Amino acid sequence: MAERMVEVDGVELCTEAFGDAADPPVLLVAGSGASMLGWDEGLCRRLAGHGRYVVRYDHRDTGRSTTDEPGRPTYDGHALTDDAAGVLDAHGIGAAHVVGVSAGGGIGQELALAHPERVRSLVLVSTSVIEPVGHPLPPPTERFTRFVRTATVDWDDPASVVEHLVAYARVLAGGQRPFDEAAARDLVRRDVARARDVAASQNHDLLHDDPRSYGPLSAITVPTLVVHGTADPMFPLGHGRALAAAIPGAELLVLEGAGHGVDPQDHDVLVAAIARHTGGG
Repeated sequence: MAERMVEVDGVELCTEAFGDAADPPVLLVAGSGASMLGWDEGLCRRLAGHGRYVVRYDHRDTGRSTTDEPGRPTYDGHALTDDAAGVLDAHGIGAAHVVGVSAGGGIGQELALAHPERVRSLVLVSTSVIEPVGHPLPPPTERFTRFVRTATVDWDDPASVVEHLVAYARVLAGGQRPFDEAAARDLVRRDVARARDVAASQNHDLLHDDPRSYGPLSAITVPTLVVHGTADPMFPLGHGRALAAAIPGAELLVLEGAGHGVDPQDHDVLVAAIARHTGGG
């Protein structure tokens, strides 16, 4: 499928759709600082093969979407949720099955609370709760924290950016499985090459949200599947367990040895789980 630029509140967002628009729609929402390439094209085509109309898109400040000056975002985190709704509008979709990874899972939760009429179901991968659950959650691993504190990168040097992002991918993988560096490097290189301004992707780390509560996660009534790896270094498994416990009727799918994000090793399991979960209309 060809990429398609859409306008959402004056911002250009790059989108791509797979499958038949008459089929049940699935919106794939990437994580913080991640473009649509975070959702592998093969995975998208496999979901479409299950009779789903699959839409992925570049967040603002990623990929081919509109970018602000690096270090100076002109929007807050809520705008990313509004963007997701705007992508649905641009594709003529009233309500979709929303699949979000990492911060994309937070966007999915917020969308389900703020605009419940737009969400048919949720699949929340490698993410955490967006509302307090009344007890502490496990912190990131020491290795992850050390990398975030000490890593250096020259955002004006594509080679430096590639090395940095490959190293970050290695940390996110969690260390319990073999790390496919060649595949990670290929993805990073493609992502860096197609970006309007790869340095702008770091703007997501600077976003602040005005105080806004949509109520407890128990207010989410759509069918929800939480998918979480046992080796997630950013949000250890306790986050996934807390999220599944907070949303009524939510299922928890635990991926043994999986780190943070969508590992190609889990595509078979994930595609089957999403197809099953989104099969209710």
